[in-house]
Amino acid sequence: MIACSLAITSLAQTEDVKTLHENAKTFMRSGDFDNAIIVLVRALQQDKKSLDLQKDLVMCYYLKRDYAKALDGAEALLERSDADVVSYQLAGNVYKALEQPKECEKIYKKGLKKFPKSGPLYSEYGELLWSLKDFSAIEQWLKGIQSDPAFSGNYYNAALFYFFTKDKVWSLVYGEIFINMESLSERGAAMKQLLLQGYKEKLFAEADLLKGEDKNKSEFAKAFLQGMNKQSSLANKGLTIETITMIRSRFILDWYTANATKFPFRLFDYHQQLLRDGMFEAYNQWLFGPVDNLAAYDNWTKAHAEQYTAFNTFQRSRIFKMPAGQYYQ
Repeated sequence: MIACSLAITSLAQTEDVKTLHENAKTFMRSGDFDNAIIVLVRALQQDKKSLDLQKDLVMCYYLKRDYAKALDGAEALLERSDADVVSYQLAGNVYKALEQPKECEKIYKKGLKKFPKSGPLYSEYGELLWSLKDFSAIEQWLKGIQSDPAFSGNYYNAALFYFFTKDKVWSLVYGEIFINMESLSERGAAMKQLLLQGYKEKLFAEADLLKGEDKNKSEFAKAFLQGMNKQSSLANKGLTIETITMIRSRFILDWYTANATKFPFRLFDYHQQLLRDGMFEAYNQWLFGPVDNLAAYDNWTKAHAEQYTAFNTFQRSRIFKMPAGQYYQ
């Protein structure tokens, strides 16, 4: 009977902790961090070892801007043997808020030593370096892409970095990958504008796309530029959505003749699939149309309603992810 009673008591406590945690999350979602903290403290009295409760408590103090208590909590998190990636992210955010970049950098290095394949930690470490005007930030984002190719943040940061350099390839490639990973986000919409500018102001700014690329060490980048260069004359008509679609269509056909075996690449596989299924025009309209000419894009979707609906339905039913092993820098 005693054992049964203890089991029932233990179960009741577990259920109470779960209920308290859900209540705290509800307060957090509504921005009521004071009440969330009250509930989380009570939950931790019942389950002192809960990592999730501790992380949420630190998050509440951080969002409340009580950085002293947030720091105490973050340091306690990192002392745990089961501290996870989010624990290191939280600690990094607290040190950023306290404007202690050296301590923040130590946290990211420690986190990456424990989690060397963490895309989020590479992304945030790079952002810290970038905020300090340390352009080696790109090295962290590239490591993130190589180590954790399914995480979108490093593609976003790397694309932005390359848009501000003379690079003609990676800004476009990483930018388009990011748009497909975050097709419905505000960042994805903003990246579309940069992607279109990249095609107009960088890739096809010169008639010879290979000009000034003698020192480019990436064989993939050279193959990309050689393939696009074959279509350069199409830009003589100006870079409209129609000519961009034609250029990119011919590029993909050429790529699968000359380079696909040597450089398997998920983004180009997706292009080939869309071409084969008759949706590549709709995809390019979706990618470039809204930022090039919204009225013209609206007219296109109405005039090609069936084509647009088919692509839209297909796109919303899938998740785009880059696989491991397709890193060519």
